[in-house]
Amino acid sequence: MKKKWTALLLSLVMGASLTACGGAAEKPDSGAAQSGTNSSTAAAGDAVKLRIVWWGSQERHDATQKALALYSQKNPNVTFESEFSGWDGYFDKLGVQFAARNAPDIIQMDAAYLNEYVGRNLLADLGSINVADMDKALLDSGKVNGKLYAMPLGSAAFGMVYDKSVIEKIGLKAPEFGWTWDDYYKFGQEAKAKLGSDKYVFVDQSSDLYDYTAYQLSQGKGQVFTDNKLTIDKDTWLGYMKKQDELRKAGITTPPDMTVTDKELDPKLDSVINGAALVRHIFSNQVGSITGLKPNALDFVSLPKGQQTGGWLKPGMFWSVNKESKHQEEAKKFIDWFINDAEAGKLLGLSRGIPGNKKVVDALSPSFGDSDKTSLAFINKIAPDAQPFVAEPQGWGNFKKDYKVIVEKLMFGKATPEQAYDELMKKAKEYDAAAKK
Repeated sequence: MKKKWTALLLSLVMGASLTACGGAAEKPDSGAAQSGTNSSTAAAGDAVKLRIVWWGSQERHDATQKALALYSQKNPNVTFESEFSGWDGYFDKLGVQFAARNAPDIIQMDAAYLNEYVGRNLLADLGSINVADMDKALLDSGKVNGKLYAMPLGSAAFGMVYDKSVIEKIGLKAPEFGWTWDDYYKFGQEAKAKLGSDKYVFVDQSSDLYDYTAYQLSQGKGQVFTDNKLTIDKDTWLGYMKKQDELRKAGITTPPDMTVTDKELDPKLDSVINGAALVRHIFSNQVGSITGLKPNALDFVSLPKGQQTGGWLKPGMFWSVNKESKHQEEAKKFIDWFINDAEAGKLLGLSRGIPGNKKVVDALSPSFGDSDKTSLAFINKIAPDAQPFVAEPQGWGNFKKDYKVIVEKLMFGKATPEQAYDELMKKAKEYDAAAKK
């Protein structure tokens, strides 16, 4: 599956790169590009208001609002009530809305929660949507038990961003794609020596399960979830956490009080944006957002590797439809238009990753800006050796938050790595038991 997805993705993004560099872009097929709601049919229909919710940066918010306005222009009977937020608290609020049977019609879904929401029978089957031009392997990422419950809106690569302007200023060699964990630690020591006591090299992201997942993969110890169970390798986890503690004590990573207030892509609270640190993790679909916040200062690199690479490709996010929506068919028509319409694609750009529809990518590529080209280059460099992405099993959607809480105790010195590991395993047993009910 990994090789197939990687090959398909590479062919898609390489084709887009060529057209972005002056190659002839394939003209979008008018039939595929205009699939979805027919304007005249929609105009004659009953008035429909669709509630739609998503998380993301201001860039994604602005692009989505423009697309919604265009859809309403083409379909005068359809209007939108949009709800937009950052990632923090998004699924907490959504869970409350579903419990109150007041959830939106169209929901931006994440792979970590997909199995859980399908298992609770909350999402509609999207099998009627036209997917003729969608990347099949990417499309499969939105399926559960063979049915499509989540329409992938793009693919993203997991890597790192660094402040090249500061690195150049202090006279260090910048990280390179393919760097190793030894390179990473050496860079941390050398950069810290030049930065002084009040600046840090790495944002401490050891409480993020994705960062540990990448580390375990790089050490050849496999996935963190296997056969619907948590499979954290104890020795690898303890070694990783002890090393992170060394980095904190050496002032190489951000101190705990700064770490817990760090907020990715926030103009004031993102430690790389505000200049407190040099390096943090990033997904390729966030390139435009972060470069917009700090123009001409940043560059991108893969996650460090050990025995093998640690970064992966993943569906950036999905659209799903509330199974209890009174406007399911209109919601599906909108999603059909969203993924297939070239004009919509141009408004949305790469705000949700590389679109899964090659014809849309081809239509987009001649107008790619610098950040779009950077995002494509980023994903192209990571794709050949990328690890497969494994989503959290059904019932484990909130585990990432519990993991964060447990590791933060360790960061503040309120638990040893061994104690934190034991608490983690205890929490995993609770999830196992709940999943079996």
